Amino acid sequence: MNVLVVLIPVSLILGGIGLVAFLWTVRSDQYDDDKGNAVRILLDDD
Repeated sequence: MNVLVVLIPVSLILGGIGLVAFLWTVRSDQYDDDKGNAVRILLDDD
């Protein structure tokens, strides 16, 4: 049971770091490019 006292705060901290990283990527507009390189190669703009 003593392991849970350590693992629960560690998991909450890691989850918080993941949430902060996700929010940082959303705010830095990394998901706004819906026509990425994978789609641009299929489109024929010429």
